[in-house]
Amino acid sequence: MGSDYRIVVLLSGSGTTLQSIIDSHLPATISAVISNKADVMGLSRAQEAAIPTHVLDHTAYSSREAFDRDLQTLIDQYQPHLVVLAGFMRILSDNFVDHYYGKLINIHPSLLPKYKGMHTHQRVMDAGEPLHGSSVHFVNSELDSGPVLLQARLPILPGDSPESLELRIKTKEHLIYPTVINWLAEGRITLKGEEVYMDGKKMTGPVVMDYM
Repeated sequence: MGSDYRIVVLLSGSGTTLQSIIDSHLPATISAVISNKADVMGLSRAQEAAIPTHVLDHTAYSSREAFDRDLQTLIDQYQPHLVVLAGFMRILSDNFVDHYYGKLINIHPSLLPKYKGMHTHQRVMDAGEPLHGSSVHFVNSELDSGPVLLQARLPILPGDSPESLELRIKTKEHLIYPTVINWLAEGRITLKGEEVYMDGKKMTGPVVMDYM
């Protein structure tokens, strides 16, 4: 995965999303993987792929801002072009988000702007929605509200449970997240303020991949 385009991945858990990025052989170099929890599978996956790893334990900090300052210092040592949130279970402070605005992305399990926040699969089913999915978006200071780049959309099946729905959506996330990273690495996407341009043209909405 050798390339001049450098990414840093932040995670807190099993690292299946990280694995999908590693396995996609993108035109990018994963310079480091950072976790706020020790002994998680995501760190093992990175080590197996010979990617440098770091643990920054948030419980050792008295405030969110203090943790984010040290996290920013650690990330900036690698001078990344992109910071990828891959199951990083932390709400980030405004100063951190502002510092990386335009090169900080996340994936959220809903068709944003619908169903921001937690427990999206249960909430979507409770509402009787016919469709569900996942969204890759730039991160801004408002929760799950940055410009959306790509969505995977799929039907809710009669026999679905929140667990089965989550599993089906996760497989699509492992396709669309590397796709967006690839677009960014190739310079196809630029962010000007809150407006996204792809191949030089202003996007009026996210690209949607239907899995019907």
